[in-house]
Amino acid sequence: MAGKIETRLVELGIELPEAPAPAANYVPYVIVGDMVYISGQVSKDSTGLITGKLGDSASVEDGAAAARVCGLNLIAQLREACGGDLDRVKKVVKLGGFVNATPDFENHPAVVNGASDLMGEVFGDLGAHARAAVGCGSLPFNVSVEVEGIFQISA
Repeated sequence: MAGKIETRLVELGIELPEAPAPAANYVPYVIVGDMVYISGQVSKDSTGLITGKLGDSASVEDGAAAARVCGLNLIAQLREACGGDLDRVKKVVKLGGFVNATPDFENHPAVVNGASDLMGEVFGDLGAHARAAVGCGSLPFNVSVEVEGIFQISA
């Protein structure tokens, strides 16, 4: 029987991707007590990497869509950390968003809203979180966005 969060994903028409494998020497997540720390998830979907620099080759809308993809990858990692049961999620604690942007780009929060809005859609009140949205001169593989997350889960 599908849990509450899995049912919500179906209602939203969201199919989570497989949890991405690490691209370097790190683990996808670490569990300490009731906290899950998920490594940065880049903007990569089933068609490949979502690349481009905000303020140059990518629009705010493109960036927000890329951040949403990062959020989907975060939830996929979280599902793995929860042994497949997203109903174990007690709180989305914090997201850290990194935006590949030109020096004069100033709308980082609107880009990272793509991931933040997704957390609210999927987890409801549990999805309200603290956040950072910062610009970077570059990101790995020229991806547009990378988002990391901290989540509280039940035992």
